[in-house]
Amino acid sequence: MGRSTTGVALLATAVMTLAGCGQGTGLQPPGVAGSPSVSASASPGVSAEGSPGATPAPGSGPGSLEAAYEQIITKVLPSIVQITTRDSLGSGVVYDTAGHIITNAHVVGGNKRFEVTLATGGTPRSARLISSFELGDLAVIKVDDPTGLKPAVFGDSARLRVGQIVMAMGNPLGLSGSVTNGIISALGRTVTEPSNESSPGATISGAIQTSAPINPGNSGGALVNLAGEVIGVPTLTAVNPELGNAQAAGIGFAIPSNTVKDVATQIIRDGKVTNTHRAALGVVVRTVIDMSGQPAGVSVVRVMKNSGAQRAGLKAGDLIVSINGTPTPSTQDLSTVLSALKPGEDAKVEIIRPDGSTTTLSVPLEELHGS
Repeated sequence: MGRSTTGVALLATAVMTLAGCGQGTGLQPPGVAGSPSVSASASPGVSAEGSPGATPAPGSGPGSLEAAYEQIITKVLPSIVQITTRDSLGSGVVYDTAGHIITNAHVVGGNKRFEVTLATGGTPRSARLISSFELGDLAVIKVDDPTGLKPAVFGDSARLRVGQIVMAMGNPLGLSGSVTNGIISALGRTVTEPSNESSPGATISGAIQTSAPINPGNSGGALVNLAGEVIGVPTLTAVNPELGNAQAAGIGFAIPSNTVKDVATQIIRDGKVTNTHRAALGVVVRTVIDMSGQPAGVSVVRVMKNSGAQRAGLKAGDLIVSINGTPTPSTQDLSTVLSALKPGEDAKVEIIRPDGSTTTLSVPLEELHGS
């Protein structure tokens, strides 16, 4: 897609934007595929023990925090790639020695062929799309020549804890091989990319919120722990509508590594995602804003043919206000409710019809399918 996209309100103040591919206007400076620029951000005056202003200052000796960062970067950066399409760029992570690379679906967009360059430099390699799972914003591509590729180590995202130090590696604004650091700010977020008439939009359940700076071009890269394991794939950043949708400082989101591994395994094995383990209503929706500018419900834009929603009587124009008694003022709230339900269950969907009448429908949930 190659563009930033504004999405659903976060806590009624911040909205999401894709952290990925930058267009050729300002986000791909000349020489973007050339010599990599590696930068690690750290807090000046913070000792290895984390005490501001402590002495001695952090050094490069064994056991120091600085040395640990250097070791992680040396270990992981060779597994990070820059992905270039005809109209955008993003990041990717080498998944195996066969040449499979994980990235975001919005990085690949509608492209089938790509140019891949290692973050550590070297000759660009040609790659092709294996499959894109747009509903989870993940994709797998494969380089034609996998010689010398170094797969990253993917960790167990179920073991993450708030406060852990993490590093984001990728190609923000075309600066190949850049590294930033921060902490895990929260776990278990549900973030939803905007839907439209042709797509319900990606919904990421259990997303990792991080303070590590994430910018356009970071999408599809790696969020790494201090063991040098990839524990997430950066995907979204929050923007502040009160500041003209400027990027919110220190609020980014990554897809958990366990989800990434599950999707990648299915795509490599079956050529597509066959089991999402997630419930779906079978409708394309959008958030409706009231006169005060607050989310007021989820409007049904389109009902999928032969879906449980169609059989239950949901129609375009209906306003979904709650599911199983839980209010759904926005598509993000709707996704959060659905993430706790399972395919095969019946959901009590309260709706307001275009004529103002209110009714509750029992809608059989189906599995959320991707491409």
